[in-house]
Amino acid sequence: MQTKLTLYSTTRPTPVGELTLVASDAGLRAILWPRLSPARAGIQPRPRRNPDHPVLKRTAAQLDEYFAGRRTTFDIPLDLQGTRFQLAAWRSLAGIPFGTTTSYGRQAAALGIPTAARALGAANGANPVCIVLPCHRVIGADGSLTGFGGGLPVKQWLLDHEARVVASNILSTPQWPHQQPMQTRLSMPVA
Repeated sequence: MQTKLTLYSTTRPTPVGELTLVASDAGLRAILWPRLSPARAGIQPRPRRNPDHPVLKRTAAQLDEYFAGRRTTFDIPLDLQGTRFQLAAWRSLAGIPFGTTTSYGRQAAALGIPTAARALGAANGANPVCIVLPCHRVIGADGSLTGFGGGLPVKQWLLDHEARVVASNILSTPQWPHQQPMQTRLSMPVA
């Protein structure tokens, strides 16, 4: 007998607006921008409000630390739902160091599929856990800001926030790309 999945939600005020956090017992499922409801984001079943859920409390605390400039990475269990390609793309975002940016092409090359930059852009656009998996750190090959679920002004704010934190000498960050290859690799079947 299959058990019914229960999702939980809460909201969190942040400098980029009130975010809705959605989790299952397995981990964080989504972070939604202010004007995006769980139903509109395709999250099923409808989450039950529970600000005391342990995953939501942990996520809220770590987001607060991020916005205060005291956190550069997240340690939150994730319950991501997507295709194999999307999951690989989203997980690779965690390898982009705080305060740095990369291009879609470099992200694709790090995954071992250098011709998939556009597909990675689409996958990143569907990233359900923005900020935690930092799709805002991926920019156009020419350095321009490209699409972002929270809007380009929010993407710029997040990049500026990270630059301010790094510049304040609170943190030291390695340069992208890492010297070691990324652990997330995606092998594509050859037709």
